[in-house]
Amino acid sequence: MDNSFESVVNLLESYRGRDKVIRTVCYGSQLVGGIISRKTDNSSQLGKSLLLFSAQLSQCRTVLRLFDDLSMAAYSLSYGLGSTEKDKVLQCMSLLINIADQLYYPCEHVAWAADAELIKVKSDKWWTLSTILWGVSLLLGTLRSLRIIWKLRKKAQRCREAGQGESKENSTSTPTEIHKQIWGEFLNILSSLADLSNAIHWMPPGFLWAGRFPDWLVGLMGTTSSLLGMLHMSSSD
Repeated sequence: MDNSFESVVNLLESYRGRDKVIRTVCYGSQLVGGIISRKTDNSSQLGKSLLLFSAQLSQCRTVLRLFDDLSMAAYSLSYGLGSTEKDKVLQCMSLLINIADQLYYPCEHVAWAADAELIKVKSDKWWTLSTILWGVSLLLGTLRSLRIIWKLRKKAQRCREAGQGESKENSTSTPTEIHKQIWGEFLNILSSLADLSNAIHWMPPGFLWAGRFPDWLVGLMGTTSSLLGMLHMSSSD
């Protein structure tokens, strides 16, 4: 019990860990609130309260992301042009993902500032642009994970053909390590696809299923993505 409590405290003390918890609670509240709000009895008031709570947590995350530009820039600079990446396809995908992620933050900041009436511009186009950048990043991330899985499977095949077993515990090329990496990329794909479905829902009407998701389905996709992200983080640790 003490170890579990300490793990939760450590998770909440880190910015990324706290963001994952807030995200999970946000979408979880939207999921439950959306389901309850569909009823016509007195419990619908609880559903509305949960949806309002979810909206406040979403706003909280938006405000916290005002300070993510520098950390994203530091990551992009550390990756550079990806000269250390041996696979040119992965290199191009990673560069495009970094560009999309870097541009996402200022677009969202402008949209937030417009809604808060700090600047006199219409926020709609900026929210749309930030959603497009987020969707592009998610789509490229999914393709990148598929590419990595394909390469890892080929690597595992070579290991089996070479007769490499579990005796090389310190090697990152053991079948166990490769399967662990494949599992992590698979979780990334599922998480990205769940988020991508919500990103399309938030696009302007007329684009695929934009605007057609009920609150509970948005909450379900977001909760699924959040839980998969936390699972991936815990498995990596």
